[in-house]
Amino acid sequence: EKPFFLTSMGGPGRNSKKLKYGYTHLSAGELLRDERKNPDSQYGELIEKYIKEGKIVPVEITISLLKREMDQTMAASAQKNKFLIDGFPRNQDNLQGWNKTMDGKADVSFVLFFDCNNEICIERCLERGKSSGRSDDNRESLEKRIQTYLQSTKPIIDLYEEMGKVKKIDASKSVDEVSVPSLIFDKGRR
Repeated sequence: EKPFFLTSMGGPGRNSKKLKYGYTHLSAGELLRDERKNPDSQYGELIEKYIKEGKIVPVEITISLLKREMDQTMAASAQKNKFLIDGFPRNQDNLQGWNKTMDGKADVSFVLFFDCNNEICIERCLERGKSSGRSDDNRESLEKRIQTYLQSTKPIIDLYEEMGKVKKIDASKSVDEVSVPSLIFDKGRR
């Protein structure tokens, strides 16, 4: 059976970490940060440059990392074919690259849109930055990331909304208060 996934999108600091509901959680950002730290990676320095500048990493790199993780997960267990892809696609190039690479190989069930005020997102990331060690958890990078989100990612969310695939979640509350009704996941696979 081909993999089936949903994606979680919104601005930085939107509180999507706690989601599972039987899905394998793949964070595009975490995969990129891990690859950046890998001394054998051919992409490490390039990824670091993009992340520091608050820009979107080239689609080929992100898709190759996501596909590798999906393939490894499904090779380990055929039943693990449901994925929650966190933070992808981030722009039109990501979406086109995903559609080109995964067309007919994976079905998009829906998009969870974590809606949150930009200033709340920035404050969360600055707080996280006190202990995360992330090079992009500073006000300058975050403001660039917010602009990138507004210019590049929000139009993708709007596109999925036009297709009737967006489930909106109020992410302005604390991590413990943000809830995603399990009903959303139960109805995910049509």
